[in-house]
Amino acid sequence: MKLETERLILKEINEAHTEDILLIRSNEVTNQYVKRKSPKTNYDALEFILHIKKETQNKEVAFWGISYKNSWNLIGTICLWNFSPDKKTAEVGYELLPDYHRKGIMSEALNAVLDYGFHDLQLEEIIAITSQFNESSKGLLLKYNFILQEDQKDEGNSDNIIFSLKRK
Repeated sequence: MKLETERLILKEINEAHTEDILLIRSNEVTNQYVKRKSPKTNYDALEFILHIKKETQNKEVAFWGISYKNSWNLIGTICLWNFSPDKKTAEVGYELLPDYHRKGIMSEALNAVLDYGFHDLQLEEIIAITSQFNESSKGLLLKYNFILQEDQKDEGNSDNIIFSLKRK
């Protein structure tokens, strides 16, 4: 499924996006706040794409590559994943190549995904987990009225903080 905004297309990723996914997910700046196994080769990126395609088909994740409307190349990704068993809560995750930071791109993409999550998927809550040191991500979440959940901890990473946004 594809989402469109004023400047962007959020689209399903496929094997043709291998090099873009490698570039995005292996970027040092993008990864400075994320603990994950980053792809080292096109093969690693392709494995990730195939995994995401399978999870998308099984409705375990909603995952989009972000591109400008006039470009085929991906500049970032955004997803809804980690759904609760009753499908009322999901986690949002996003990443953007550094050259595209501070241009309102992720704000535009997040707005579209929040709308999709609350209206199309009928989610009651969307959570976001980000590094306490990632000022840009925290600012983005606060802009969209996410509320810091000071009583919740990310068991996997003590540097992370958890935000929540409930459907109005």
